[in-house]
Amino acid sequence: MTRNDTSDAPPDAATTHAWTALGGDPALLERVAYRPVSGGLPARLPVAELARATVGVCSLAAAELGARRSGGAVPAVRVDEGAVATAFVSERHLRIDGRKPTSFAPLSGFWRAADGWVRTHANYPHHRARLLTALGLPAHSGPDDLAAALAVRPARAVQETVYAAGGLAVAVVRPGESEIPLAGLPLIESRRIGEGAARPLPEAPLPAHGLTSGPMSGPTSGPTNGVLPASGVRVLDLTRVIAGPVATRTLALLGADVLRVDSPRLPEDPDAHADTGFGKRSTALDLGAPEGRRTVEALLADADVVITGYRPGALDRFGLAPDALLERHPGLIVAQLCAWGWSGPWAGRRGFDSLVQAATGIAAIEADADPDAGGRPGVLPAQALDHGTGYLLAAAVLRALTERQETGGGCHLRFSLAGTASWLMRGIAQAPLGRRADGPAHDPAPWLAETASDLGNLRYARSPVGFPVGSPGGPPDWSRPPGRLGADEPRWL
Repeated sequence: MTRNDTSDAPPDAATTHAWTALGGDPALLERVAYRPVSGGLPARLPVAELARATVGVCSLAAAELGARRSGGAVPAVRVDEGAVATAFVSERHLRIDGRKPTSFAPLSGFWRAADGWVRTHANYPHHRARLLTALGLPAHSGPDDLAAALAVRPARAVQETVYAAGGLAVAVVRPGESEIPLAGLPLIESRRIGEGAARPLPEAPLPAHGLTSGPMSGPTSGPTNGVLPASGVRVLDLTRVIAGPVATRTLALLGADVLRVDSPRLPEDPDAHADTGFGKRSTALDLGAPEGRRTVEALLADADVVITGYRPGALDRFGLAPDALLERHPGLIVAQLCAWGWSGPWAGRRGFDSLVQAATGIAAIEADADPDAGGRPGVLPAQALDHGTGYLLAAAVLRALTERQETGGGCHLRFSLAGTASWLMRGIAQAPLGRRADGPAHDPAPWLAETASDLGNLRYARSPVGFPVGSPGGPPDWSRPPGRLGADEPRWL
């Protein structure tokens, strides 16, 4: 069973469920403990339980891989819920030369419709332009113009009109009224592709220390003992915004060489990159050009892992469909992330955490008053679908690497924000009120650090994932701060 570090708590069902979904050995769950805090991620839904479970299984998967590579026993894992609560809102703690980034653009948010509420997402210029075009508004329109246009339209009519124009808007629904079939959405989908000779990673012994998350001694300190669990692993990162970058940021923390690839024609939020770019390198490649395709194929030849965060089928025309990748590169681990699931009428739609919250009933559950009676819809205390899915994705990759050490062969992993939303709403029990009051009040300060970077002086949230350390100072930090987007050479270290 999983346990609380400071009390005789009952088994943690959420951690058990996630570890089982990952295919992990149930006997290892007794190695997981949590150090509680109170008030970290308050919500009507069990967000704190989801958050700690996803970080817990990611830490355990890292411990398992490290032990497999060193030949030792899997060490204990202790996760500090204060670190988890801080990391799940890392984008809010970020400061760039003292400046607080803006999370949502003026035209992103909840708006009254003629018969309910609509949630829009217009953080990127092209999404803003498509939203306004779909509603017949001029390019210079502001929040008042958008509010007036939406107030006279039915919510689902807005949703479909904006979707048809390539924009992002969804109707806010009550639980049970979602158009997404939540009951059929798995938390994790995985399939092993073939078997063959084991594919051991470069020798990377780890000391038999316990795993713990705790404050770090410096913003750019490296590991003090042995080699990190994912040392030598090469990860090609084709993800954007939060969930995928959180996963690859975590793999970079654990020692992987992560190379992020972006299109030179697709804009990215520089503040989002500043938050999730730690430990990685970043390059720009045009996959639509022959030279870009050749460069990616050369990178794939030596990659261990490919992670994509685009809509189903969006990268297939570039030769990046999972089956095509695994046919050309046996033994590759291919992990995919999307918003709405991998089948059904919404599978091909664009989406973000905030939209999934609105379209699945989460926003209605978290509202201060009944949205149908005029009350404004609510939000989770964090972009928890993004962050939680990111740690689950990293955990699945780590487990796939462990299994590949023994069996060889490749692996195909799939995740969706809607699948994580379904788990949050239907598969996790809220902790009893007394349990939620355990521990000291959450204070993010011990989990924040500062570092200089090419982007400016950064204040940022430390990772909550624990792994072997040799001193009470806690785990090392990322090996490098984020650099400028697209500034690195497209090659492995």
